[in-house]
This record gives sequence, structure tokens and C-alpha cells, in this order.
Amino acid sequence: MRVMMMIKGDPEPGAVPGEELLAAMGSYNDELKQAGVLLDLAGLLPSVAGRRVRFSGGDRAVTDGPFPEAKRLIAGYWILQVQSMDEAVGWAERFPFESFSRIYPGRLRRRERGRAPSGVRAVASSCATAEQV
Repeated sequence: MRVMMMIKGDPEPGAVPGEELLAAMGSYNDELKQAGVLLDLAGLLPSVAGRRVRFSGGDRAVTDGPFPEAKRLIAGYWILQVQSMDEAVGWAERFPFESFSRIYPGRLRRRERGRAPSGVRAVASSCATAEQV
């Protein structure tokens, strides 16, 4: 099963992780790779570099960052291929960064190979021709 583990937070603009944090992160990521469970990972830029799109009654409103609810924002993610949710939780428990107080493992929906879920196809088809989707 594929599982996405997310960490929450919103670093200050221009903030750079310390050497100790970078080393711990590198070691953790290397463990995931060596175990053969890591499919993807990324850290997100501070919300000051982001935008939010809200949908309400058919209207769209775009808001530029930063966003005040920083503790509710996603700071980064890992996508793992594991045998069970217990295995994913085991990896989450090994997470070495105390500065991030929570990590959220969640199972990803299964999809047919080569086919996006129907809702995604409907949105994509409104943005591109069928040949592009």
C-alpha cells in the first residue's frame, strides 16, 4: 500500500534548517531508501511563496500567502510503499525531528494503472484536450 506521511509547519521566509536538522533528515531519508520503501519526498516552501484557491458557490477566490494558520499548513511529505499501516506508523515513530511535533501517515487511494480517478479526469479534461490527458 502507498502511504503519505505529512509534517505540518510553516518556516519563516528565508529560514534555513540547521546543520543538525539537515543531517538527521538526510539519515532518516537514507534509511527509508535503503529499506526500499521511499517512493517520493519533498519539503514545501514557506506559505509566503504560496497561494490558496477557495471554492464557494461556483466562485473562486485566490489569496496570496503568507497564511496566518501556519501550524495547520503542510511543511513536507514522504510517500512510502509499505505492507501495512502499522509499518507506516513504525516509520513515523522513527521520525527524528522534535521541532515538528506531529507527523500524519495516511493511506493513499488505489487507482487503476495509467488511469486517473474519474473526478481528476473530469477536471483535467476541462483544462486540456483528451489527447493531453
